[in-house]
Amino acid sequence: MTNRAYVIAGSEATGGAGIQADLKAFQELGVYGMGTITCIVSFDPGNGWGHRFVPVDPGVIADQIEAATACHDLDVVKIGMLGTPDTIDVVSKALQRQTWRHVVLDPVLICKGQEPGAALDTDKALTAQILPLATVITPNHFEARTLAGMESIETVDDLVEAARRIRELGPRHVVVKGGTELPGPDAVDVYFDGEEVTVLSAPKIGEERVSGAGCTFAAAITAELAKGAEVGDAVRTAKAMVREGISQRLTTHAPFASVVPVSPSRP
Repeated sequence: MTNRAYVIAGSEATGGAGIQADLKAFQELGVYGMGTITCIVSFDPGNGWGHRFVPVDPGVIADQIEAATACHDLDVVKIGMLGTPDTIDVVSKALQRQTWRHVVLDPVLICKGQEPGAALDTDKALTAQILPLATVITPNHFEARTLAGMESIETVDDLVEAARRIRELGPRHVVVKGGTELPGPDAVDVYFDGEEVTVLSAPKIGEERVSGAGCTFAAAITAELAKGAEVGDAVRTAKAMVREGISQRLTTHAPFASVVPVSPSRP
């Protein structure tokens, strides 16, 4: 039987992030992927490569979800960028129409390309409507600080505290990513399952953020869960995949590099 994984996320035109990166990660890990596009994000080369953001009509999103869930027996889904309160509302209602073994949330906060007020409304809606449905959440340094209500995250102990606070919001499993923002020579992630804390640490590969790393991390977890892995094992595979993807990052004409999703088991 072919393992299948589903993603609801934005499209990113350069191919380095969003649903493009998600489906690449699924394929690399041997999972058949399908996706629903929630918004279209592109960069503006003529204006400092700033974000351009166009939401997809909520009715079109609902149609895509209906088609995917009717065509396939799906029980694992990754949620990426949603972008607007209306999108969050339609996705939340769709998720609640069936039982999911795992909902993996990459909590994209403060959508670039939006007006500040609209972005704040989106963040509040995401926290209220989607976060409680998640079984696994993978916030980065900024997102963890925001969700946990912490002024700063400077140490591994701070990562652990953030994970504990975020779990109180509803998700059963929390992975807080220190990334390049956490001081020190190592890239540290903390996984908290409600009882045990697991610290995953490896030397940083440079100090610059690489586009698509967060998308790929959450997508890899989703793919492994679709294959039947335990969450902790899925997190370890995801970290290995992202490290390999960063080491093989793709340099482009944009002022940032893109992760290249590569299975950690590939020779």
